[in-house]
Amino acid sequence: MRAENSAIDADGVAVTAPQSHPGTPPPPPPSGAGSGTGNGTGTGTGTGTGTGLLLAALGVATFSLTFPGTAWGLEGFGPWSLVSLRCVLAAVVAGGCLLALRVPVPGREHWAGLAVVAGGCVLGFPMLTTLALESATTAHSAVVVGLLPLTTAALSVLRTGARPPRAFWIAACTGAAAVLVFTVQQSGGALSRADLYLFAALLVCAAGYVEGGRLASFMPGWQVIGWGVVMALPFAVAGSALALPHEAVRLTAHSVAGLLWVSVFSLFLGMLVWYRGMALVGVPRASQIQLAQPLLTLVWSVALLGESLPVAAPVTAAVVLVCIAVTQRSGRRGARRGDRQR
Repeated sequence: MRAENSAIDADGVAVTAPQSHPGTPPPPPPSGAGSGTGNGTGTGTGTGTGTGLLLAALGVATFSLTFPGTAWGLEGFGPWSLVSLRCVLAAVVAGGCLLALRVPVPGREHWAGLAVVAGGCVLGFPMLTTLALESATTAHSAVVVGLLPLTTAALSVLRTGARPPRAFWIAACTGAAAVLVFTVQQSGGALSRADLYLFAALLVCAAGYVEGGRLASFMPGWQVIGWGVVMALPFAVAGSALALPHEAVRLTAHSVAGLLWVSVFSLFLGMLVWYRGMALVGVPRASQIQLAQPLLTLVWSVALLGESLPVAAPVTAAVVLVCIAVTQRSGRRGARRGDRQR
Protein backbone atom coordinates (compact mmCIF):
# COMPACT_ATOMS: atom_id res chain seq x y z
CA MET A 1 0.00 0.00 0.00
CA ARG A 2 4.26 1.99 -0.98
CA ALA A 3 1.19 1.30 -2.01
CA GLU A 4 -1.36 4.60 -3.09
CA ASN A 5 0.06 8.63 -3.96
CA SER A 6 -0.58 11.80 -5.78
CA ALA A 7 1.45 14.26 -7.77
CA ILE A 8 0.35 17.85 -7.98
CA ASP A 9 -0.07 19.16 -11.48
CA ALA A 10 0.52 22.68 -12.69
CA ASP A 11 -2.82 23.91 -11.41
CA GLY A 12 -2.52 22.32 -8.01
CA VAL A 13 -4.93 19.46 -8.65
CA ALA A 14 -3.48 16.15 -7.52
CA VAL A 15 -3.28 13.32 -9.96
CA THR A 16 -2.67 9.77 -8.93
CA ALA A 17 0.82 8.41 -8.61
CA PRO A 18 1.82 5.47 -6.52
CA GLN A 19 0.93 5.70 -3.24
CA SER A 20 2.47 4.92 -0.94
CA HIS A 21 1.37 4.20 1.75
CA PRO A 22 4.82 3.82 2.71
CA GLY A 23 4.40 1.33 0.85
CA THR A 24 3.40 4.14 -1.09
CA PRO A 25 5.89 6.87 -2.19
CA PRO A 26 5.33 10.59 -1.93
CA PRO A 27 4.31 12.32 -5.12
CA PRO A 28 6.88 12.60 -7.85
CA PRO A 29 8.23 15.96 -9.04
CA PRO A 30 5.58 17.85 -11.01
CA SER A 31 6.53 18.18 -14.69
CA GLY A 32 9.86 16.61 -13.90
CA ALA A 33 10.89 19.39 -11.53
CA GLY A 34 13.80 18.46 -9.43
CA SER A 35 14.19 15.06 -10.97
CA GLY A 36 17.32 15.89 -12.85
CA THR A 37 16.43 13.30 -15.43
CA GLY A 38 13.78 14.70 -17.70
CA ASN A 39 10.62 16.70 -18.02
CA GLY A 40 8.27 14.06 -16.69
CA THR A 41 6.05 14.18 -19.71
CA GLY A 42 6.65 10.59 -20.74
CA THR A 43 7.90 11.30 -24.24
CA GLY A 44 10.63 8.64 -24.15
CA THR A 45 10.62 6.00 -26.83
CA GLY A 46 12.06 2.54 -27.45
CA THR A 47 14.14 0.92 -24.77
CA GLY A 48 13.84 3.90 -22.39
CA THR A 49 10.05 3.75 -22.36
CA GLY A 50 9.97 -0.01 -21.91
CA THR A 51 12.47 0.17 -19.08
CA GLY A 52 10.53 3.00 -17.43
CA LEU A 53 7.27 1.08 -17.51
CA LEU A 54 9.00 -2.00 -16.14
CA LEU A 55 10.56 -0.03 -13.27
CA ALA A 56 7.26 1.68 -12.46
CA ALA A 57 5.48 -1.69 -12.42
CA LEU A 58 8.21 -3.10 -10.16
CA GLY A 59 7.69 -0.21 -7.76
CA VAL A 60 3.92 -0.76 -7.65
CA ALA A 61 4.41 -4.50 -7.08
CA THR A 62 6.76 -3.68 -4.20
CA PHE A 63 4.26 -1.35 -2.56
CA SER A 64 1.38 -3.80 -3.01
CA LEU A 65 3.19 -6.21 -0.67
CA THR A 66 3.46 -3.69 2.18
CA PHE A 67 0.32 -4.79 4.04
CA PRO A 68 1.06 -8.52 3.73
CA GLY A 69 4.62 -7.79 4.86
CA THR A 70 3.28 -5.89 7.85
CA ALA A 71 0.99 -8.80 8.72
CA TRP A 72 3.97 -11.15 8.61
CA GLY A 73 6.02 -8.77 10.76
CA LEU A 74 3.28 -8.70 13.39
CA GLU A 75 3.70 -12.47 13.81
CA GLY A 76 6.98 -11.83 15.64
CA PHE A 77 6.98 -8.17 16.70
CA GLY A 78 4.64 -5.88 18.58
CA PRO A 79 3.20 -2.98 16.56
CA TRP A 80 5.35 -0.29 18.16
CA SER A 81 8.51 -2.36 17.84
CA LEU A 82 7.76 -3.21 14.21
CA VAL A 83 7.20 0.40 13.14
CA SER A 84 10.22 1.70 15.07
CA LEU A 85 12.57 -0.96 13.70
CA ARG A 86 11.12 -0.45 10.23
CA CYS A 87 12.09 3.21 10.32
CA VAL A 88 15.53 2.55 11.81
CA LEU A 89 16.45 0.05 9.08
CA ALA A 90 15.10 2.30 6.33
CA ALA A 91 17.04 5.26 7.74
CA VAL A 92 20.27 3.25 7.68
CA VAL A 93 19.76 2.43 3.99
CA ALA A 94 18.54 5.92 3.04
CA GLY A 95 21.23 7.66 5.05
CA GLY A 96 23.88 5.45 3.48
CA CYS A 97 22.67 6.37 -0.02
CA LEU A 98 22.56 10.08 0.79
CA LEU A 99 26.09 9.92 2.22
CA ALA A 100 27.48 7.83 -0.62
CA LEU A 101 26.12 10.25 -3.20
CA ARG A 102 27.22 13.26 -1.10
CA VAL A 103 23.75 14.80 -1.22
CA PRO A 104 23.81 18.17 0.58
CA VAL A 105 21.56 18.70 3.59
CA PRO A 106 18.38 20.55 2.54
CA GLY A 107 18.11 24.22 3.43
CA ARG A 108 16.34 25.19 6.63
CA GLU A 109 13.40 26.51 4.64
CA HIS A 110 12.57 22.89 3.75
CA TRP A 111 12.87 21.40 7.23
CA ALA A 112 9.25 22.06 8.21
CA GLY A 113 8.00 20.37 5.06
CA LEU A 114 10.28 17.39 5.60
CA ALA A 115 8.94 17.14 9.15
CA VAL A 116 5.41 16.81 7.72
CA VAL A 117 6.63 14.06 5.37
CA ALA A 118 8.39 12.30 8.25
CA GLY A 119 5.40 12.57 10.58
CA GLY A 120 2.77 11.61 8.01
CA CYS A 121 4.46 9.13 5.66
CA VAL A 122 7.32 7.65 7.68
CA LEU A 123 5.85 7.44 11.20
CA GLY A 124 2.11 8.21 11.20
CA PHE A 125 0.89 6.08 8.31
CA PRO A 126 2.93 2.96 9.20
CA MET A 127 1.96 3.21 12.88
CA LEU A 128 -1.76 3.68 12.28
CA THR A 129 -2.01 0.99 9.59
CA THR A 130 0.01 -1.45 11.70
CA LEU A 131 -2.36 -0.92 14.63
CA ALA A 132 -5.28 -1.47 12.25
CA LEU A 133 -3.78 -4.70 10.89
CA GLU A 134 -3.75 -6.19 14.39
CA SER A 135 -7.50 -6.72 14.02
CA ALA A 136 -8.38 -5.98 10.37
CA THR A 137 -7.49 -8.15 7.40
CA THR A 138 -5.07 -6.92 4.76
CA ALA A 139 -7.85 -7.16 2.16
CA HIS A 140 -10.13 -4.90 4.21
CA SER A 141 -7.29 -2.44 4.85
CA ALA A 142 -6.24 -2.38 1.19
CA VAL A 143 -9.73 -1.36 0.09
CA VAL A 144 -9.93 1.47 2.64
CA VAL A 145 -6.42 2.76 1.94
CA GLY A 146 -7.19 2.56 -1.79
CA LEU A 147 -8.93 5.86 -1.11
CA LEU A 148 -5.56 7.54 -0.46
CA PRO A 149 -5.12 9.10 -3.93
CA LEU A 150 -8.57 10.71 -3.69
CA THR A 151 -7.83 11.96 -0.17
CA THR A 152 -4.53 13.43 -1.33
CA ALA A 153 -6.22 15.09 -4.30
CA ALA A 154 -8.89 16.66 -2.09
CA LEU A 155 -6.34 17.98 0.43
CA SER A 156 -4.24 19.35 -2.40
CA VAL A 157 -7.22 21.22 -3.83
CA LEU A 158 -8.15 22.64 -0.43
CA ARG A 159 -4.55 23.71 0.27
CA THR A 160 -3.94 25.36 -3.11
CA GLY A 161 -7.41 26.86 -3.62
CA ALA A 162 -7.68 25.26 -7.07
CA ARG A 163 -11.11 24.84 -8.65
CA PRO A 164 -11.33 21.45 -10.36
CA PRO A 165 -14.32 20.52 -12.54
CA ARG A 166 -17.51 19.22 -10.95
CA ALA A 167 -16.68 15.72 -12.19
CA PHE A 168 -13.65 15.71 -9.90
CA TRP A 169 -15.75 16.20 -6.77
CA ILE A 170 -18.47 13.80 -7.93
CA ALA A 171 -15.87 11.07 -8.45
CA ALA A 172 -14.11 11.85 -5.16
CA CYS A 173 -17.35 11.74 -3.16
CA THR A 174 -18.48 8.56 -4.92
CA GLY A 175 -15.22 6.82 -4.07
CA ALA A 176 -15.40 7.97 -0.46
CA ALA A 177 -19.01 6.81 -0.15
CA ALA A 178 -18.17 3.40 -1.62
CA VAL A 179 -15.37 2.87 0.91
CA LEU A 180 -17.52 4.09 3.80
CA VAL A 181 -20.35 1.69 2.88
CA PHE A 182 -17.84 -1.15 2.56
CA THR A 183 -16.24 -0.51 5.94
CA VAL A 184 -19.56 -0.17 7.77
CA GLN A 185 -20.93 -3.31 6.11
CA GLN A 186 -17.80 -5.32 6.89
CA SER A 187 -17.71 -4.07 10.49
CA GLY A 188 -21.25 -5.13 11.32
CA GLY A 189 -23.02 -1.79 10.93
CA ALA A 190 -20.56 0.49 12.72
CA LEU A 191 -16.99 1.64 12.22
CA SER A 192 -14.47 -0.43 14.16
CA ARG A 193 -11.36 0.87 15.91
CA ALA A 194 -9.30 -0.49 13.00
CA ASP A 195 -11.40 1.55 10.58
CA LEU A 196 -10.74 4.71 12.60
CA TYR A 197 -7.01 3.97 12.49
CA LEU A 198 -7.19 3.52 8.71
CA PHE A 199 -9.12 6.74 8.11
CA ALA A 200 -6.69 8.65 10.34
CA ALA A 201 -3.83 7.09 8.35
CA LEU A 202 -5.40 8.40 5.15
CA LEU A 203 -5.41 11.96 6.47
CA VAL A 204 -1.88 12.06 7.87
CA CYS A 205 -0.36 10.31 4.85
CA ALA A 206 -2.23 12.54 2.39
CA ALA A 207 -0.89 15.59 4.22
CA GLY A 208 2.61 14.17 3.90
CA TYR A 209 2.12 13.48 0.20
CA VAL A 210 0.85 16.99 -0.52
CA GLU A 211 3.84 18.47 1.26
CA GLY A 212 6.12 15.97 -0.49
CA GLY A 213 4.76 17.12 -3.83
CA ARG A 214 5.73 20.69 -2.99
CA LEU A 215 9.22 19.67 -1.86
CA ALA A 216 9.71 17.62 -5.04
CA SER A 217 9.85 20.95 -6.88
CA PHE A 218 13.16 21.64 -5.12
CA MET A 219 14.81 18.21 -4.89
CA PRO A 220 14.43 14.74 -6.45
CA GLY A 221 11.56 12.74 -5.02
CA TRP A 222 13.77 9.98 -3.61
CA GLN A 223 15.67 12.61 -1.62
CA VAL A 224 12.39 13.90 -0.15
CA ILE A 225 11.54 10.50 1.32
CA GLY A 226 15.20 9.82 2.10
CA TRP A 227 15.58 12.94 4.23
CA GLY A 228 12.13 12.34 5.73
CA VAL A 229 13.23 8.89 6.88
CA VAL A 230 16.48 10.26 8.28
CA MET A 231 14.62 13.03 10.11
CA ALA A 232 12.39 10.42 11.77
CA LEU A 233 15.36 8.35 12.92
CA PRO A 234 15.74 9.88 16.45
CA PHE A 235 12.07 9.17 17.17
CA ALA A 236 12.39 5.64 15.78
CA VAL A 237 15.44 4.91 17.94
CA ALA A 238 13.63 6.20 21.02
CA GLY A 239 10.54 4.17 20.08
CA SER A 240 12.61 1.02 19.69
CA ALA A 241 14.27 1.53 23.06
CA LEU A 242 10.89 1.94 24.75
CA ALA A 243 8.94 -0.74 22.88
CA LEU A 244 11.35 -3.66 22.62
CA PRO A 245 11.61 -4.30 26.40
CA HIS A 246 7.81 -4.38 26.72
CA GLU A 247 6.73 -6.19 23.56
CA ALA A 248 7.56 -9.83 22.96
CA VAL A 249 9.85 -10.60 20.04
CA ARG A 250 9.65 -13.96 18.27
CA LEU A 251 12.02 -14.26 15.33
CA THR A 252 10.57 -16.43 12.60
CA ALA A 253 11.10 -16.56 8.86
CA HIS A 254 7.84 -14.68 8.33
CA SER A 255 8.46 -11.97 10.92
CA VAL A 256 12.02 -11.25 9.77
CA ALA A 257 11.05 -11.27 6.08
CA GLY A 258 8.11 -8.97 6.80
CA LEU A 259 10.28 -6.51 8.74
CA LEU A 260 12.94 -6.43 6.02
CA TRP A 261 10.37 -5.97 3.30
CA VAL A 262 8.45 -3.06 4.83
CA SER A 263 11.62 -1.25 5.90
CA VAL A 264 14.17 -1.74 3.11
CA PHE A 265 11.89 -2.33 0.14
CA SER A 266 8.55 -0.61 0.80
CA LEU A 267 9.93 2.44 2.54
CA PHE A 268 12.96 3.16 0.38
CA LEU A 269 14.25 0.85 -2.38
CA GLY A 270 10.82 0.50 -3.97
CA MET A 271 10.69 4.27 -4.22
CA LEU A 272 14.03 4.39 -6.01
CA VAL A 273 12.82 2.23 -8.90
CA TRP A 274 9.46 4.00 -8.89
CA TYR A 275 10.94 7.46 -9.29
CA ARG A 276 13.36 6.25 -11.96
CA GLY A 277 10.42 4.82 -13.87
CA MET A 278 8.53 8.07 -13.47
CA ALA A 279 11.49 10.01 -14.87
CA LEU A 280 11.56 7.79 -17.97
CA VAL A 281 7.85 7.63 -18.85
CA GLY A 282 6.32 10.57 -16.96
CA VAL A 283 3.63 10.93 -14.31
CA PRO A 284 0.50 10.23 -16.41
CA ARG A 285 1.62 6.87 -17.82
CA ALA A 286 3.21 5.59 -14.64
CA SER A 287 0.23 6.62 -12.53
CA GLN A 288 -2.06 4.42 -14.60
CA ILE A 289 0.01 1.39 -13.53
CA GLN A 290 -0.46 2.37 -9.88
CA LEU A 291 -4.21 1.91 -10.22
CA ALA A 292 -3.63 -1.84 -9.99
CA GLN A 293 -2.04 -1.65 -6.53
CA PRO A 294 -5.11 -2.23 -4.31
CA LEU A 295 -6.17 -5.18 -6.45
CA LEU A 296 -2.65 -6.64 -6.27
CA THR A 297 -2.77 -6.38 -2.48
CA LEU A 298 -6.06 -8.29 -2.50
CA VAL A 299 -4.34 -11.05 -4.51
CA TRP A 300 -1.40 -11.20 -2.06
CA SER A 301 -3.75 -11.33 0.91
CA VAL A 302 -5.25 -14.54 -0.45
CA ALA A 303 -2.06 -16.08 -1.88
CA LEU A 304 0.33 -15.29 1.01
CA LEU A 305 -1.93 -15.00 4.04
CA GLY A 306 -4.75 -17.37 3.14
CA GLU A 307 -7.41 -14.74 3.79
CA SER A 308 -10.91 -15.29 2.47
CA LEU A 309 -11.91 -12.49 0.15
CA PRO A 310 -15.45 -11.07 0.57
CA VAL A 311 -17.17 -10.29 -2.72
CA ALA A 312 -17.55 -6.67 -1.65
CA ALA A 313 -13.77 -6.17 -1.47
CA PRO A 314 -12.82 -6.40 -5.17
CA VAL A 315 -16.08 -4.69 -6.17
CA THR A 316 -15.38 -1.72 -3.91
CA ALA A 317 -11.74 -1.61 -5.01
CA ALA A 318 -12.84 -1.50 -8.64
CA VAL A 319 -15.28 1.37 -7.91
CA VAL A 320 -12.51 3.32 -6.19
CA LEU A 321 -10.13 2.72 -9.12
CA VAL A 322 -12.71 4.05 -11.58
CA CYS A 323 -13.21 7.14 -9.39
CA ILE A 324 -9.46 7.74 -9.24
CA ALA A 325 -9.24 7.51 -13.03
CA VAL A 326 -12.05 10.06 -13.36
CA THR A 327 -10.35 12.50 -10.96
CA GLN A 328 -7.12 12.15 -12.93
CA ARG A 329 -8.79 12.91 -16.23
CA SER A 330 -10.90 15.76 -14.87
CA GLY A 331 -7.84 17.25 -13.16
CA ARG A 332 -5.87 17.24 -16.42
CA ARG A 333 -8.81 18.75 -18.31
CA GLY A 334 -9.05 21.48 -15.67
CA ALA A 335 -5.35 22.18 -16.06
CA ARG A 336 -5.63 22.46 -19.85
CA ARG A 337 -8.67 24.74 -19.52
CA GLY A 338 -6.72 26.96 -17.13
CA ASP A 339 -3.82 27.10 -19.60
CA ARG A 340 -6.14 28.22 -22.39
CA GLN A 341 -7.63 30.94 -20.18
CA ARG A 342 -4.15 32.24 -19.40
